[in-house]
Amino acid sequence: MKLVNIGFGNMVSASKVVAVVSNESAPIKRMVQEAKERGAVIDATFGRKTKAVIIMDSGSIVLSAIMPETVAGRFNDREDTADGGEEDE
Repeated sequence: MKLVNIGFGNMVSASKVVAVVSNESAPIKRMVQEAKERGAVIDATFGRKTKAVIIMDSGSIVLSAIMPETVAGRFNDREDTADGGEEDE
């Protein structure tokens, strides 16, 4: 099982992720709000602004404070997944 750093030492299982998207569009904001209402949101932003929304295969949604491009790069092994020392801390 490959774990990917999504900021501040938080990890998600790469095999369980369906999509990594920006939270700027209205449909994504609606999706996050609906997931909050049913208790399916994991907030990994540590109080910072949400920049990426990670949709899991279980229907859960993980909020991250790092850019979606950075998260996607970590899934593609372009960045060191254990480092976590650039913009997220």
